[in-house]
Amino acid sequence: MAFSRIALVSTLALAAGAAVAQSDSILVQSTTSTANSGLYDYLLPAFESESGITVNVVAVGTGQAIENARNCDGDVLLVHAKPAEEAFVADGYGTARTDLMYNDFVIVGPQGDPAGIAGTEDAQAALSAIAEAEAPFASRGDDSGTHKKELSLWSGTEVDPASGSGAWYRETGSGMGATLNAGIGMGAYVMTDRATWISFENKQDYEIAVEGDEDLFNQYGVIPVSPEACPSVNAEGAQAFADWLVSEAGQDAIAAYEVDGQQLFFPNAPREGTDG
Repeated sequence: MAFSRIALVSTLALAAGAAVAQSDSILVQSTTSTANSGLYDYLLPAFESESGITVNVVAVGTGQAIENARNCDGDVLLVHAKPAEEAFVADGYGTARTDLMYNDFVIVGPQGDPAGIAGTEDAQAALSAIAEAEAPFASRGDDSGTHKKELSLWSGTEVDPASGSGAWYRETGSGMGATLNAGIGMGAYVMTDRATWISFENKQDYEIAVEGDEDLFNQYGVIPVSPEACPSVNAEGAQAFADWLVSEAGQDAIAAYEVDGQQLFFPNAPREGTDG
């Protein structure tokens, strides 16, 4: 009997310890740009110090991050493909989606500019010119938020980039940093989020060729994973992190993050008393 009581007490203690460990940490399924740009390294110490919650980040393409969260592998989703995010919530996997911050996409290319698009503000016209010149273009091809945006831009042209696959249109199936490295190595144009480009250290002779088109707007959202869909989720910790990100303190921290004197993300979470 004494042994059984000791075993029971030990089991309960282990269970309590596991519960405490879970409540003290969360897993964020994230797009790569927020990680590669160094934003989390800047933000997370402040949140962790204030909350006592440790934040672990898995940085993958948006499509993979959403799939991981649908598989209940994560407590918070932070990505940049609004229609897919809204579908995630509508399907019952997220409690609510909130705008968090934005920046923009740019198309970068070599100084030689074989498609003659440098200085162009019309992204679709630039893509059409690249296709017409059959100049190399490196696509992530990985269902990321950047890839989704790129495909939406192609859909507004008369070009089907798949027809050039393996020739001038080259799909890397890789993250943004790896795609930039591959693109630069092959002299290809690349569409990238501006934060990753600013942080990217292997620019060589590459410059921004296309920017300023409103269609290149890049919105990020934050979504706590639903405990109804995923009973194992740390709902309390997830909500605390999401609430902090959209709070005045979190938004100020996002705005303050710079690389080489340039602000990478612009907070735009709705304030109390406003719609959205």
